[in-house]
Amino acid sequence: MSTLPSYRWRLAPNGYATFRQLRALGLRPGGQDVAAVLERPRKRRAPLVAYLYRVDRARPVRPMTPAKWAALAKANAAQQVCPNCRLDVGYRIPGSLGMCVTCAYPEEQCAA
Repeated sequence: MSTLPSYRWRLAPNGYATFRQLRALGLRPGGQDVAAVLERPRKRRAPLVAYLYRVDRARPVRPMTPAKWAALAKANAAQQVCPNCRLDVGYRIPGSLGMCVTCAYPEEQCAA
């Protein structure tokens, strides 16, 4: 087992990228292992760690199929239906409330 190379924040050599940087380039790791580690020091806590992948080994992102688009639309639509009043509220229901704003705060709706 070999140790991964470790670089300090903003000092990684060219040819390495984080997952988000790969995604911005339209790439994905493509099954490759982590090539290096990027560390950002912090005061009084453990450093933040980001994993780096080789850009030359990355593969293009797979395109969305019609079935994936349909599944995504169905999941988004399900998150707009209030479980309390069963109405489509037209926005994504906050997880902190678990219901639409009208059901969560009925006394404020009556006052208006």
